[in-house]
Amino acid sequence: MRLLLALAILALSPTIAFAHAGIGDTAGFLHGFEHPVGGIDHVLAMVAVGVFAFVLGGRALWLVPLSFVGMMVVGFALGIARFDPPFVELGIALSSIVIGAAAALGRPMPVALAMGLVGIFAVFHGYAHGAEMPETAAGLTYALGFAAATALLHLAGIAAALGVAKLVSRHGKIAAQLAGGVFALGGLGVLAGWL
Repeated sequence: MRLLLALAILALSPTIAFAHAGIGDTAGFLHGFEHPVGGIDHVLAMVAVGVFAFVLGGRALWLVPLSFVGMMVVGFALGIARFDPPFVELGIALSSIVIGAAAALGRPMPVALAMGLVGIFAVFHGYAHGAEMPETAAGLTYALGFAAATALLHLAGIAAALGVAKLVSRHGKIAAQLAGGVFALGGLGVLAGWL
């Protein structure tokens, strides 16, 4: 638990250094950081990735979130290049449904397949970040901002699942699977316009 707290503090430390918004590259980092946490569709999907990684366990605990962040950067490049993939909003909405459902099912899955699954949806999220980047933001600092926020949301999903697992001991995986179902329902709510 101390390690997770230390990682969270470390991940948040760049925002402490950039406390004065609008100065230099700060605006880019802060705009990028705000984008993933500013929409329920992004938050649901990114926390669901952390819960999914916890349910799979082992190397998936870090490889699945890393895959999401990496492929999100690819999508970001597509957004900046104004490449227009079809069904971006649908892909974003489906991401929490599919990733949450995969966590809820709790079936063993090869790590590479899990990485590919989250990676596909990460491209849609990254594209939205790139296409909606303010013209005044520097691309690199903006990308660092949304990557940091995304990693923190993944970490929040993992930490919450670990915390609940500690509370309910041997039923921890079942609790995480139930949380996956909640994320899938939340994604349905986004898709239906309820959230």
